[in-house]
Amino acid sequence: MKLLAEDINSIFGTVKPPEGMSFGSDDPAQGFSKLISFGIRLFIIGSGLLLLVYLLWGAFDWINSGGEKEKIQKAQSKITNALIGLVIIFVVLSVFNVLVGGMLGIIQVEDDGSWTFSLPTLGE
Repeated sequence: MKLLAEDINSIFGTVKPPEGMSFGSDDPAQGFSKLISFGIRLFIIGSGLLLLVYLLWGAFDWINSGGEKEKIQKAQSKITNALIGLVIIFVVLSVFNVLVGGMLGIIQVEDDGSWTFSLPTLGE
């Protein structure tokens, strides 16, 4: 039995190109913008949780220092570093919002506070 090239579709089905990153929509640019939005939310949540853990770790070390100056200084430096990290997180997000949102017009803030990304394409 010979296998002809025209019968290949009946065996394997029709081959389609990949659809791209849809994430619930047919437009790949909108899917990519949802991915970026998810990444930013993940960054905020992850950095907030790490900040809380490091802050509590410093507080726990301070409580368990037993009055020793060296342990108190280490605990204070942990708490100070956690607060500096909080400031850095807000600065990074503010600069990102100004550059990408204000200057490039990629981010639009909705009425409910959510962010919508509109990536520029060549057809527009």
